[in-house]
Amino acid sequence: MNKKTLSEPRRRLVELMQTLDFGRIHGLAVRNGEPDFGRGFRAVRTVKMAGDNSPGPENYSEDFVLKHEVINLLEHFDRLGDGIMRLIEVKHGLPFIIEIEEDYQA
Repeated sequence: MNKKTLSEPRRRLVELMQTLDFGRIHGLAVRNGEPDFGRGFRAVRTVKMAGDNSPGPENYSEDFVLKHEVINLLEHFDRLGDGIMRLIEVKHGLPFIIEIEEDYQA
């Protein structure tokens, strides 16, 4: 699977994670398995004071093969369907930890 095969919302999420490089995405809505950028969410960038904060080489490429971590995140979106990604922690432009908010009926 590569970047060009993704829907526009999924491509936009991949690009957001690449731009953050290190940081967190809070409260991203998912509708029908797709990121919903129409609702409010927050992105928090982490800056390493003693490190290189320049974007990775993928940021300059229109297309590339997606890494396992991104594919795994998108599979979680598919399983979730509708819900909220309470947290997507990003390291080196890749999802590292996710917290999924789901509604359950009693």
